[in-house]
Amino acid sequence: MKKIKIAYIGGGSKQWARFFMTDLALAGDICGELALYDIDIESARRNQKIGYQINSDSRTISKWDYVVYDNVEDTLVNSDFVIMSILPGTFKEMYSDVHAPEKYGIYQAVGDTAGPGGILRAMRTVPIYEFYARKIKEICPKAWVMNLTNPMSICTKTLYDVFPEIKAFGCCHEVFHAQDFLCLVASEVLGIKRPNRKEIYTDASGINHFTWISEARYNDVDLLELLPKFMDKYYEEGYYENPRTDRFAFERDCFAYGNKVKMNFYKRYGALAAAGDRHLVEFVSNNWYLKNDQQIKDWKYLRTTVDFRINQHQERIDETIAMVEGKKKIDVIKSDEEVVDIIKAIMGFNTLISNVNLPNTGQISWLPMGSIVETNCVFTNGCIKPIVSKELPTPVKNLVYRSSTNIDTLYEGIKERDLDKIYASFVDQALCSSLTLEDSFELFKEMIINTRGYLDDYYEIDKYFNKKR
Repeated sequence: MKKIKIAYIGGGSKQWARFFMTDLALAGDICGELALYDIDIESARRNQKIGYQINSDSRTISKWDYVVYDNVEDTLVNSDFVIMSILPGTFKEMYSDVHAPEKYGIYQAVGDTAGPGGILRAMRTVPIYEFYARKIKEICPKAWVMNLTNPMSICTKTLYDVFPEIKAFGCCHEVFHAQDFLCLVASEVLGIKRPNRKEIYTDASGINHFTWISEARYNDVDLLELLPKFMDKYYEEGYYENPRTDRFAFERDCFAYGNKVKMNFYKRYGALAAAGDRHLVEFVSNNWYLKNDQQIKDWKYLRTTVDFRINQHQERIDETIAMVEGKKKIDVIKSDEEVVDIIKAIMGFNTLISNVNLPNTGQISWLPMGSIVETNCVFTNGCIKPIVSKELPTPVKNLVYRSSTNIDTLYEGIKERDLDKIYASFVDQALCSSLTLEDSFELFKEMIINTRGYLDDYYEIDKYFNKKR
């Protein structure tokens, strides 16, 4: 086996870390050290104990040394790969991100990428990523860096802007769910056993959480051509694609959705939006799918409230403690994630095609060069090669272009600590389209004041708003 070191920034994760550690345990070919770093060091230590329990499982193939570090410098030393998955701020800040806009009639289903919540989260996250990018450049400049933090696009953009030679990319599993949906469509329309998503080919292009599929094939079958027949039967009722639950899970599970928004986009544009409905609705006018509770219900999804996230967070802590204490079994089974598969492909053990986020070098001809885009890429033997994507319908390109250039405007404003530029991005968010200029500015001010504990070190907040009186 090849020994490597993987630095995990955010290694106190309450759930994803377990998926990652079990995938590593089943990897074969590779072993070594998983360096866990988190500002919540006790959570990192719990994951360390879980990791050693995974080592003792009879199904484990690759055993790892799980080491907890109390500083990022030692975490990064001699690292071959760096995983970045952090939460910028606390639930208090997230509560403002998601719920403060509601007094102005602006609802958000997620609030971590687009819309007002995405702006404030980016304002907190970019300075943190500037710090980590500098550390990676200083300590492990040859490491491969895999970002899992949202807002995905702007985090990846920060890494490249601070350290242009970095070998970084952003990983997101939203396209995987769209592939699962297409497998469901094939099964329902063709009357066949449901394929595995890895058995189909999809051409994906766009920006994170607003990626689109222009081609999808299963053997010689054009899967997109099956959609009209599927929609004739299931459009009004909705159909959640996850085979581990029922098709109406969206009525009670705020992470599920009926794919009705996705199908509506296909009806209108002839291309399949590849993220979950909860993300898609935040990239277009707030009056389309997010106007009020009844409209949200009609479109077959639920908003993820911060109260729900707080309760879920505690449940995951309790579950982690139960695993550490041996009261709950740890399932050593392969997850649906592809991070470990990508690591192995980069190391030359296989070749893999997966959708990831990278600076645009021409893989999407109609988006600005240097903008962070999401397309298929080939991973093989020490390199990553973006695949040039197929064209999307012009109306789709217009929607994506607006969001992409807005991300670039936002990044410019945060990098320069220019609140005027940041506000320009804020007011141009599609979800803010029904706001007056006066209300949009008041909301911008309120959300910044609410979360200034994470902003004061980087922005001249009082000076800016006093000047604007």
